[in-house]
Formats: sequence, structure tokens, C-alpha cells
Amino acid sequence: MLILIYLVIAVGSLVAYLLHRNFQYWKRKGVPHDPPHPFYGNLVGFRKNRVIHDIFYDYYNKFRTSGSPFVGFFFLQKPAAFIVDTKLAKNILIKDFSNFADRGQFHNERDDPLTQHLFNLDGKRWKELRQRLSPTFTSGKMKLMFPTVIKVSEEFASVMEEQVPPTQGGAIIEIKEMMARFTTDVIGTCAFGIECNTLRTPVTDFRTMGQKAFTELRHGQLLTFFIFSFPKLARRLRMRIMPEDVHQFFMRLVNDTVAVREKENFKRHDFMDMLIEIKQKGSVTLENGEVMKAMDIGELAAQVFVFYLAGFETSSSTMSYCFYELAQHQDIQDKLRSEVLTVLAEHDGKLTYECVKEMRYLDQVFSETLRLYTLVPHLERRALSDYVVPGHPDLVIEKDTQIIIPACAYHRDENLYPDPLRFDPDRFSAEQVAARDSVEWLPFGDGPRNCIGMRFGQMQARIGMAQLLSRFKLSLCDKTEIPLKYEPKSFVLGSIGGIYLRLERI
Repeated sequence: MLILIYLVIAVGSLVAYLLHRNFQYWKRKGVPHDPPHPFYGNLVGFRKNRVIHDIFYDYYNKFRTSGSPFVGFFFLQKPAAFIVDTKLAKNILIKDFSNFADRGQFHNERDDPLTQHLFNLDGKRWKELRQRLSPTFTSGKMKLMFPTVIKVSEEFASVMEEQVPPTQGGAIIEIKEMMARFTTDVIGTCAFGIECNTLRTPVTDFRTMGQKAFTELRHGQLLTFFIFSFPKLARRLRMRIMPEDVHQFFMRLVNDTVAVREKENFKRHDFMDMLIEIKQKGSVTLENGEVMKAMDIGELAAQVFVFYLAGFETSSSTMSYCFYELAQHQDIQDKLRSEVLTVLAEHDGKLTYECVKEMRYLDQVFSETLRLYTLVPHLERRALSDYVVPGHPDLVIEKDTQIIIPACAYHRDENLYPDPLRFDPDRFSAEQVAARDSVEWLPFGDGPRNCIGMRFGQMQARIGMAQLLSRFKLSLCDKTEIPLKYEPKSFVLGSIGGIYLRLERI
């Protein structure tokens, strides 16, 4: 018993020493930083009472005038370089990308197959998969999926017309819920070939599992934070992070869908079709002689899973926030509707792929919404070797150091966007975009690891917005909450409760 007590004391002392030494990392280097909390690091309040966006805003505003291009940060127990200089951010994302190609995220293809998607993978496997998937997101492939999205959007418009009577005063609609139903049906159809019909049947397993993937954890906070802080060790220990019911649901769904399509040689020209084609090609020999291994069912399921998550939540939230702002700015809404109706009239009233691209002001409104409401707060990268910061020979980002680029904070920096809390689509006029460095607007990232599904996300959001604005006027009502409150448990910017707006037919 005495030996056991001594052993526990020894192990506890060693762990305490290692944690203390870890938290002295930036102090030893003389890099500015805030003292970390022993458990949360510099993420105090994370998943409790603060959204991660606010944590990054405050940290960025405190250190952006420090004179250093990056400052120290502790993402839970993991030391990270928090980039406050957009020029350094550009080097990391683009110019010196070869040294920052990895994200350093947890993935475990053996035990947790849904985590081996393109967003998480690193190194050679990421490069191969990106190379294989890129052709599935070209403008040509978007045109193939366009009719499918239009079909869902027309059903969306019909459901909305049923809910909004033609009488004066219209109806009060919880817009966030309706947008989520729309994008769930779009992604369900394009990714899985399933008629989800959540527009008319709101509570479905498909929708429920998607929501769980964003807000629920497989483990308690302690183990989850361990996995985030030490992803390599967690993978060696064969740990998993995906909730079991979410894992079972999506793996079964993908297995059944692939089996049916391969057996019947059934084609829908959707994302699932394209992945099945890649799977059936098997191993591929590249020009340099390297062999790109075949995609198995687990890897295929992971790509469909992340396509669904990224497509349904981010697009529905962006549209919701956009309508929330348009309801408060009737002049912008009127100008946008005028453009939509004018372009539609020029195309015989039909919403085509070409006419959506012609709606320039719609693109500006969409871009400004993504600036003001940055769904994914930051970009992460990992240094593959020691990196001397250009212009600062005394500053070195050591190998394996995690990089945090706080996109949400850049988007609200008054030096980059004067009066940053004001909703102003003119910030994204052709002239202003041309004068702005691309790294100052990062909702889809930048460089070789930017969002591969950007075209699809923009397409479905613009279609949904055009369908609604061509039929309805949106305004505030007594139930509209100003300002919005945000959910600290969500990994993306999600509001608490609904977004209620008044809709009237035009």
C-alpha cells in the first residue's frame, strides 16, 4: 500500500512538472502571451459561457499592437503561435505553404473512420486525396448538381408560400430552422442521394445526427481536451472522438447507399457518384511513379460525412444571418431584390446557373455576411520544420508548433474594415476587393488548403437566397432578438434560440 501511494505521488509530481514546463514554453522564448489557466490554457470559458470567437477577438485586440507578428497562445494544453500580422498569415497560408501544409488535427482512420476526411488529414494522404477530389468541385461538376439543388429550392419556396398567407402582415417565421431544413435536404440529396424531406418533416434522424456531430461529445471534457491537445498520442492510444450513434448512423447509411448504387449501376451525377467512381478506380500510379492507394469505404464515408456537415450548417447559418441583417437594412434588401428580379426577368423567370453568377450584388451581400458572421473562427496549421519569421530573424516558430490564424478577428479589425460592426456590402465591390489583400477575408481559408467545397456552398446559399427574396419581403418583428446570443458549445458560430422575422409576400 505504501509503495502504491509513493507511485501515485511520483506520477502525479511528474505530470505536474510536465504541465508546468509546458506552460512555460512561451515565457522561455520571450514571446508575449497571457498566463494560461492550468486546464483551459487561454481558452477560459470555452464550451461553457464564451464562444471561441469572443476569446479570439479579445486576445487579438490585446496583442495586435504588441509589435510582434505573432504571440503565444495555449489551445488548452497545446502551445500555439497566434498570428496577429496578416502578412505573416499570408506567408503561412500561401508563400511558405510547403512548411505549413498540415493542420495537426486528430484523426484515427483505423478506429474512428469518419475522422479521416480531407479537413483533418495531413501529409502525403491529404495531398493525394485533395488531388483526387478537386475535379469533383469544378464549375462543370457544379452545373451537373445545379438542377438537383434547384429542385429542392423550388420545394423550399412552395413550403414557405404555404406558411406565409397572401394577406397583409404575412407571417412570423423562425428563419434559422427553415434554412437548416433547406440545406439538409440539398446536402442529403447531393451527398447521399436521399430524399430527406425535412422541409415538410422537420424531425428526421438525418437532421438529428447532423446536429449531434456539431454539439455533442463522445467523451467528457477531460478526455476531449486531451484528444485536442495531444492528437498524435490520442491516435496511438486508439481513442475515438465521434459519438457512437453518429458513427453508426452515417457508416450504415453510406454502406447501404454504395451497395445499392454499385449493384444497380445507378447514377445521379451527385457527390456520392463521384466518390464511388474514385473508389472503383482502385489504386492509381502517378506520373512520378508513386502509387496512390485505393479509397476504401471508410474513407469514402468520411468525405461524404464532412461534405454534409460543412454544407448544411455553414450555409444555413450564413443565409439566416444574412436575412437577419437584411431585415434590419431595408434599403440593402430592396437593392438586392431589384437585382434578383431584374436578372430573373432577363432569363425568362428561370433560375439558371448563369443567372446566379450574374447576381453581383448578391455576391457582395453574401461576402459581407461571412465577414461579419465568420462561421469557422480560425484556421489551423502546423509547422513542419523550424521557421524564421521574415523580417524578424530573432523569432522562430519551432517544428510541430501549432498555428492559429484568427480569421474572425481580422474580419472585425477597424484598420482592415472601418466601422467593422456595420453591415455594408459595398465593402465587397469589385474595386474594394481588388484593393484588399485576399488574406484579409478568410471564411473559406486561402492557399492550397482552402475550402474545397466553396463553390458548392456558395451555389446553394445563393439559390436559396434568390428564391426567398424574389417572393418575400423580410422585416423585424416583436420576437426578433437584437443582439443575437451565441451557443458556446457549438464549434461554429451558432445562435441560441431562433431567429424570428416577419415575411410578407411581394
